[in-house]
Amino acid sequence: MKQIILFSLLFVLTISAYAQKKPVKKAPAKKPAPAVVASSQTTLKNLSDSASYSLGINIATSLNKDLNDLNFNLVMKGMKDVFDKKPFTISEEESINVLNEYSAKAREEKLQKTIDEDRAFFEKNKSKSGVFTTATGLQYEVVKDGTGAKPTAKDTVICHYRGTLLDGTEFDQSYERGEPLTIPVSAVIKGWTEGLQLMNVGSKFKFYIPYELGYGLHGAPPAIPPASALIFEVELLQIKKGS
Repeated sequence: MKQIILFSLLFVLTISAYAQKKPVKKAPAKKPAPAVVASSQTTLKNLSDSASYSLGINIATSLNKDLNDLNFNLVMKGMKDVFDKKPFTISEEESINVLNEYSAKAREEKLQKTIDEDRAFFEKNKSKSGVFTTATGLQYEVVKDGTGAKPTAKDTVICHYRGTLLDGTEFDQSYERGEPLTIPVSAVIKGWTEGLQLMNVGSKFKFYIPYELGYGLHGAPPAIPPASALIFEVELLQIKKGS
């Protein structure tokens, strides 16, 4: 899943979030907004000035709370370059890539405890009898061996499955629905795409999937928290060959 950081919409999002939390009463008709004096003694002459200053407060509060290692002077310079129509130090495309990288790093640091616990699980699990580990970090064990064909990335498979978190919390399964899943091999999470191609029709595998091969740092809320490692029991029933 690609991370999408729309910092260019920060103003709009801030106003929207602020408006949802604190509805503003409309001023009586035909009465101009009174002048307001900020704590810094900056005179706010009209509603536009007040809104501008308020927006600055909200943006700074958000940045200071969630992104407090940013260089404030460079944040201001970037904004000023936009408003003054000056050449950018880096291109807009590069800035999006940088922000994506920064966001991923910040999210990973925030989730480091979960990530460390999951890695400890996989390190211990790989030494268990019957558990195999692939080059990508996927772990699996054969519960039942089948004798049919193996699917390719171009095929569609029909399978039953049950998915849980490492603590045993079940978040999805097909058995109770009474209908197996039919899905292209290439249209699932990376751990499934790789694992399915190891299976013969008629087999049942247990997959241990690290978050990098699952739903990533974002997870799939509310059922799957961020950076969650997953365990799937998958029973391959049939293959529909692709072109």
